[in-house]
Amino acid sequence: MELTDRKKQILKVVVEDYIQTAEPVGSKAIAAEMGGSVSSATIRNELADLVDMGYLEQPHTSAGRVPSPKGYRLYVNELMERQKLSIAETEKINQSLQLKMEELDRVISQAGRAVSSFINYPAYITATGKQKMTARRFELLPVDEHSCIVVMMMGDNRVKSQLLRLQLKVDIEQMPTLVTLLNSHFTGVSTDEMNQRLMNVAEQVPPQLFLLLSQTIAYAVDVLEEASQREIVTAGANQLLKLPEFRDADKAHELMSFLSDSKESLPMPDDGPMKILIGPENVSDALKDTSVVVASYDIGDDMRGLIGVVGPTRMDYATVAARLSGFADGLTRLFGKQELPPKEDTKE
Repeated sequence: MELTDRKKQILKVVVEDYIQTAEPVGSKAIAAEMGGSVSSATIRNELADLVDMGYLEQPHTSAGRVPSPKGYRLYVNELMERQKLSIAETEKINQSLQLKMEELDRVISQAGRAVSSFINYPAYITATGKQKMTARRFELLPVDEHSCIVVMMMGDNRVKSQLLRLQLKVDIEQMPTLVTLLNSHFTGVSTDEMNQRLMNVAEQVPPQLFLLLSQTIAYAVDVLEEASQREIVTAGANQLLKLPEFRDADKAHELMSFLSDSKESLPMPDDGPMKILIGPENVSDALKDTSVVVASYDIGDDMRGLIGVVGPTRMDYATVAARLSGFADGLTRLFGKQELPPKEDTKE
């Protein structure tokens, strides 16, 4: 059976009406949308064909039709009109991303809340390095002869510190030598290489200094390995409660629990700037009745991030994709320049 231009036009009307109303769409409504150019009888025949072809579904209790995941996919790929953000929307996104460049995890957490609030769906956001995190610089700050503070700047400019209790008394005057050793041998290398180099210098360092060096490297390795793991922040799970698809409390609770407890299973595509996954295209069973839109952004220093929203398959894909793309572009500018450009005065 051929998917004619008229069938595509009818499918587009069904998808867009269902997005707006969350109610099955009947032939009379479609005829009105099409300006009376096609009779209701012809539309009913076309709707039956679209059901047979798998693009539409008919709920048992209604004469109307709703899109299937296959229908949404065709709509997104071929029929959806790409949206451009308005000046007002662009300004609202820019205002929501006026964030101080603090620690990376704090910035992405605030950005995730902003996305969820603006798009009105649960959001998730992550940042990850394309390469393993390394140390950029070390400092040792003596407290007394039995303790000191180790300070480490990581490759993404985050600074971590911790008080170390020394197993052997260390002469404070020897600490600058140890700091020089740390910065010359243990920066810019992987954690495996750090441990190997620690063994290589064992015989060159007095025992009391080697114990402090070992403690420092052990702390650095733990911090760097934790930082190299992908951290995922979710926000706005309660947005689901506003949607007719999640009036069933058990259904809403199941998805909200997934977003809270199984967020590592959220889609993390690494191909292209934007990805739309519809219904069963999502691997996780908890997402089989939802759609996920994910956009990537660039952090710099060989790092990238992903920001996504989770919503019903009935979501307004064109609007969500445009707004999420706007946020991704804004985050790229934020991390690249540590500021967002001023509002443009030109009109569309």
